[in-house]
This record gives sequence, structure tokens and C-alpha cells, in this order.
Amino acid sequence: MKVVALIPIKLGSERVPGKNIKPFFDGTPLMHLIQRVCLSAMSIDETYVYCSDDYIKEYLLDGIKFLKRPEYLNGNTYGSNHIIREFIASVDADIYLETHATAPFALPESFDICISKVASGGYDSAFCAEPLRNFLWQEGRPINFDINNFPRTQDLPLIYQEAPGAYVFTKETFQMYGRRVGVNPYIHEIRRIEATDIDYPEDFEIANIIYKELILKK
Repeated sequence: MKVVALIPIKLGSERVPGKNIKPFFDGTPLMHLIQRVCLSAMSIDETYVYCSDDYIKEYLLDGIKFLKRPEYLNGNTYGSNHIIREFIASVDADIYLETHATAPFALPESFDICISKVASGGYDSAFCAEPLRNFLWQEGRPINFDINNFPRTQDLPLIYQEAPGAYVFTKETFQMYGRRVGVNPYIHEIRRIEATDIDYPEDFEIANIIYKELILKK
């Protein structure tokens, strides 16, 4: 089975300008980290950076392919499923893995696990998620606990928060449902650092500190 990884990149970012190519303390661009993960994953045959700007080619590592995507997909009205649909029309594969530069601490082992679960036929898709057991509220009311019978944190119902690390799905699943998650997904639990998602300026600052600690410990 052919497995292709997709890294969609948009150079314009409203909340963190230049986010995907923003350098860490040692000058390493953010998007280098996720490329390294894809290159290290044993199950991935090809990895593409999918971007409308040729300038991004300067940031590609050896072994990573570039595919230019239509400019219209940069609009805020277009989400991941629109991008995936256009990509699949150009690059054929049995299984696809979508990942993001904003997941700098994703692990190749997690990618391989998600791919193996989908390749086995037991699941039509897979994704990484952080398990949460916290007291959650909505519109002034608790939504996962009884305020009159306050539980211990460990007794709260398990809720998963999706992480940007990996979304794995078959071509058939996407064509059938028009989305990256099917009706029988495998949820791969990951720890908090791996679940890091850079969405706001403070997220990058925290990631830079984590990255520095990880580099210094090698």
C-alpha cells in the first residue's frame, strides 16, 4: 500500500506572522521539525509540502517534495477537507497522512502506529489526540460533572482533544465521506508535549523553550 504524507503550508498567518517558517532559538525554521518527523516515519513512502508560494521551496529538506496548490485555497473559507480533496486529485495513494508544521513535537512512532491501524483494515481512519480529564464548563454550566457531587479529577469521563500531529485515512474513506475522519476512527493517545499546537504567539514562545530543552538534552 502506498502511503503519502501531506503538509499543507500557508505563508500568511494572521495570529503568528510567518509562523510556519519562524525560527527557533538556534535558527531552525518551525516547518523543518515536522518534515523530519515524516522522513523518520517508517511507513511513509512520499511526503509533500503543499503550498501556493514557490518561496517555500527554500525551506524543504532533502527527500521532501513540493506541490503547488491553487491560490484560492488560501482563503479563510476553505478548510482542511477542501485542501485534501484538491491534493488527492493530484497525488494518488492508498493511504494519506495529513500533518501540520504547527505540531513541532509530533513523533514518527505515532505516525507509524496510526498508519498501521488504518492499513490493517480495522479502522477507516486514525488521528492523534490528547486525553483530557478536566472540569469543563459551557455557558455558565458544568458539562462533564455534577456540581452537587464533585468528583475527583481522575474519575471524570475521558474526553479527547484532537492534536495537529497526524490524521490518517484511506482514499476510499475520504471519497466516501468527504472528510479526513471516517465513521470508525482509531484514536491514538499522545502526551501533552507531543500534542503541542502553535496557534498563538505565546504558543510559539512556549514551544521554543521546550525545543531548547530537548536540543540541550541530546
